[in-house]
Formats: sequence, C-alpha cells, structure tokens
Amino acid sequence: MPRSVAAVLAAGVAATAVHAQDAAAIAKRRNTMMAFGKAVRLPNAMMRGDAAFDAAKLRASLKTIQDTAVKGKTVFPDNSKVGDTEALPAAFERKTDLFARFDALALATRVAADSIKDEAALKQEWPKILSACTSCHRQYVKPR
Repeated sequence: MPRSVAAVLAAGVAATAVHAQDAAAIAKRRNTMMAFGKAVRLPNAMMRGDAAFDAAKLRASLKTIQDTAVKGKTVFPDNSKVGDTEALPAAFERKTDLFARFDALALATRVAADSIKDEAALKQEWPKILSACTSCHRQYVKPR
C-alpha cells in the first residue's frame, strides 16, 4: 500500500512539473506576442493622425517588431499546445508556414525601416506590415 501511494504521489509531482513547463512556455509566448501589440500602437497612431510622425520613435517600434518576429519562431514548443493559450492547434500543425510568416514580417519590417523617411512613406509601408500580422492572426490565433 505505501508503494502505491508513493507511486501516485510521484506521478502527481511529474504531472505538475510538466504542467508548469507548459504554463511557462505559454507565458513566454504571450509576453512575446504582447511585445508585438505594444510595438504597433505608435505606428498605428501615426497612421490615424493621433500622433505626430517621429522617424526615430517609428524606427524603434519597427526594430521591436522585427526582433520579436525573429523571437516568435522560438516560442511555440510542442509542450505549449495545451493550456491557457490563444494559439490555435494549426500553429503547431503548420509551424513551417507560421515561421515563414514570421520571417516575412521581419523582412517587411526591415524594408519599412529602411524606406520610411516621412509620413507618406509610412502610409505606403505600414499596411504591408499590418497585413502580415493579420494574415497570421486569422490562421493561428483564436478569435476574440
């Protein structure tokens, strides 16, 4: 009887450790994706005319988006499929496509950072970045 109790306790501890890893991986992904959200606020405000065009601040936002797109490829481990996540199962089933979208976003952001010198260029390039974000969300993020 004591052996079976010990076995059950050991299984429970192991299951808890696996669950904790899942939660940590999901939290890391959530924080990474939140960095995208924060970085797009200023360019969106500039596009709407709610914030004055500021090339230096815009470049900082674009750099964050580019860096986060690269990091995004590291935050979808298989142990984070289940739990309190907004990622759809397709994100794990089609990682090659998802990661290619992160690469495309990083490239579009790099191109935008090099070409946006004024408000007119922002209005030309920013929709391309938003399109990359939206296409990924439609396929890989639970609707809100």
